[in-house]
Amino acid sequence: SQSQSTLLSIFSQEYQKQIKRTHAKHHTAEAIETYYQRYLNGVMKNAAAPVLLDLANEVDFAPSLMARIVLERFLQEKEQAIPSKTLINSMLRDPSQIPDGVLANQVYQCTVNDCCYGPLVDCIKHAIGHEHEVLLREMLLEKNLSFIAEDQLRAKGYDKTPDFILEVPVAVEGHIIHWIESKASFGDESSHQAYLQDQFWSYWNRFGPGLVIYWYGFIEELDCHRERGILLKDCFPTDIVTLRHSMA
Repeated sequence: SQSQSTLLSIFSQEYQKQIKRTHAKHHTAEAIETYYQRYLNGVMKNAAAPVLLDLANEVDFAPSLMARIVLERFLQEKEQAIPSKTLINSMLRDPSQIPDGVLANQVYQCTVNDCCYGPLVDCIKHAIGHEHEVLLREMLLEKNLSFIAEDQLRAKGYDKTPDFILEVPVAVEGHIIHWIESKASFGDESSHQAYLQDQFWSYWNRFGPGLVIYWYGFIEELDCHRERGILLKDCFPTDIVTLRHSMA
């Protein structure tokens, strides 16, 4: 009964949890050396084969992260120094910068075949997030609600800000709302707890009670802070009560 987007969001979150749990074992000096030697042996036999991608799948690690490990080790050997993160990120975004054609091709294969990590996925996530913010903005305008957007708040010097602050508060299901945050993801327990700690309670302290929209759904039990001032929804609320309505 769930949409493909919701299932993909849940899968992505579970996959990232697994990668975080196993991250350390793939970054020991022994593991890095093993992966690098296996890469060198593999491309020596057949440079056109997806050596890095197959290796990542074999050891159950994200292809983009495997590409990063091998690229970093390659540059370390070539330059006789530890490469900067800026350089690594730049080469992962644009493999044509890698001074070895075979490795450039291997890295490219990893980034385009990774559904949860890497520069391509980051771009897609950013685009989806922006798309839902635009959608929310259009809905607010449609309802003739006056708001200040995040970029305007940043320009005023605020650091942690929700996507939209309502200039005139509204009521949703009997709860007063001062701000709305858009999340183009599924609200699971770990991500929601992190958002509460890093974002939502900060917004609540500064701007009062607010609404979080998890566009791909959320675990119902997490909507337990309504009385304290944080409301969860999986769509734009249809039963908004404005000050004008209540006065009338």
